[in-house]
Amino acid sequence: MRVVFLGTNGWYDTQTGNTLSILVETENQYILLDAGNGIYKLDRYIHDSKPIYLFLSHFHLDHIIGLHTLDRFEFGQGLNILGPSGTRNLLSTIINSPFTIPLHQLKYRTKVYEMPDEQAIIPFKVTSLPLRHSSTCLGFRFEIENKVLSYCTDTGYCDNAVRLARDADLLITECALKTGQSDESWPHLNPQIAAKIACEADAKRLALVHFDANIYTILEERKEAEEEARKIFGHTFATVDDMSIVI
Repeated sequence: MRVVFLGTNGWYDTQTGNTLSILVETENQYILLDAGNGIYKLDRYIHDSKPIYLFLSHFHLDHIIGLHTLDRFEFGQGLNILGPSGTRNLLSTIINSPFTIPLHQLKYRTKVYEMPDEQAIIPFKVTSLPLRHSSTCLGFRFEIENKVLSYCTDTGYCDNAVRLARDADLLITECALKTGQSDESWPHLNPQIAAKIACEADAKRLALVHFDANIYTILEERKEAEEEARKIFGHTFATVDDMSIVI
C-alpha cells in the first residue's frame, strides 16, 4: 500500500504546499482522501484502470476546492465520490454552473454516495465516525491488505479519533495548530494532542498533515512540530507535498 501526500496545507496554498489531498494506492483500487488543490497532481500517479474512490471528510473549501480541476482528467474507470450526509446536494450546488463544470458534464462517469447509508458500494472495509469540528466532519478507518490506515482531519481531541486510530499501521491526523495552541470555537489539533491520540490508540506510525498555512509559514516549522510530537509518540513524521511512503 502506497500513500502519496498530494497536498498538505490547511486553509490555502502557499510556497509550503497545496491544500489537503492524499492518494492511497492499493492492489485493487485508488483511494483519495479529500480534494484540496493538491488533487490536481492526480494524473502523475494514476496510470491504470483500477477503480477510484474519493472520500470527503467535510465541506470546508480547503477540502473540496480541488474538485474544480476534475475536468482536466480522463478517468476511463470513472470516479466514485463518498462523503457525509448532504454531499450530493452540496456538490450539485458548488460543483456546478456558474461556479465550475458540473460533475455530469465531465469526460468520465462520476457517482456520488453518502455515508454511512450508501457505503455498501465500497468493496473494502471502511468505518466512518463523526469528529469534533465546527461543522459535520467524518474521520475514516480503512482495513485493506491486512493493513489499517486511519484518517482524522479537522478535529479536536475526541474519543472517535482514538477509536478510528486503534492499532492503525498509519494514522494520518491534522496538525493545524502549533505547540500549546488551542481553539475551542474551531477545533483543531496541535502536535502534542495528535501524538496523544496516536499513543492512546496504540498506532504504529503518525503522519502530520493539514498545517494551517497562516500558522506554519515555512517548512522548518513543520519539523519543529514533528520534534514536539515525537517527545510523546516517537514514530511521528511531518509530511510535505509529494512525499510518498509504503505501509
